[in-house]
Amino acid sequence: MREEVASADERGVKAAPSLLYLVKRAELVVRARLDEVLKPAGVTALQYTALTVLERHDGLTAAQLARDSFVTAQSMADMVRTLEGRGYIARRPNPANRRERLIGLTDLGRRLLADHARPVRELEEAMTGGLTPRQVAHLRDALDHAWRNLS
Repeated sequence: MREEVASADERGVKAAPSLLYLVKRAELVVRARLDEVLKPAGVTALQYTALTVLERHDGLTAAQLARDSFVTAQSMADMVRTLEGRGYIARRPNPANRRERLIGLTDLGRRLLADHARPVRELEEAMTGGLTPRQVAHLRDALDHAWRNLS
């Protein structure tokens, strides 16, 4: 007689959540907490992300900014209008392509990022609390590696 191996569920043991679930759960809580940090400035987490992308790569087209900020082109078009209207970004003609406009941070946009650098850093530190600097570096590398595998 062949013995059946009981599954974890049959033994009353819950299966570990998938990595995809854990990544999404972390992303959602980070986004909610980031929205709380940014609420007094009237900026959303998605807008803040776009501004940080421009801080690292000034002079992007709206399409490039949308890709690097993880939003659709239509969402970015609305976001660009909002951020430009608030004075955080400015558009200028692309000297290499007359039909394109490049987006860059204004001094006000840079000041907004500087004003929120500390609370955002504190949020990241809270997220990685209890991890050693080496573990944080490994987490950063693992997440970057996962992104590269799927890009």
